Amino acid sequence: MKAVVQRVASASVEVDGRTVSAIGPGLLVLVGIHHLDTHSDADYICRKVLNMRLFHNDKTGKTWDQNVMQMNYEVLLVSQFTLYGILKGNKPDFHLAMPPDKAKSLYASLVQRFKTSYKPDAVR
Repeated sequence: MKAVVQRVASASVEVDGRTVSAIGPGLLVLVGIHHLDTHSDADYICRKVLNMRLFHNDKTGKTWDQNVMQMNYEVLLVSQFTLYGILKGNKPDFHLAMPPDKAKSLYASLVQRFKTSYKPDAVR
């Protein structure tokens, strides 16, 4: 499983011009699921992302000292199979990504892990 994590002031996902999800300050996390990934990989990604110290601590002045939970920020998870894409010549190949039928349930369990480990209303 791969996760690309970005700090954001706000982020949203649109489908056909309609916003389907949005957050304020927090983390935008693009999640790629490998065809061999398991629930233990989802546990690892959840734990690592929620505990990454990416934010400034105003009390101590330290940079890279607070995680998203300590800041009481939000998390936007976005499924992104293209993270496992490779180029063969000029044609993309996504055979390393988990097929959609399997990936959907593993992704849903990942989202649930984030909600259970943090706050349900802070995870989108």
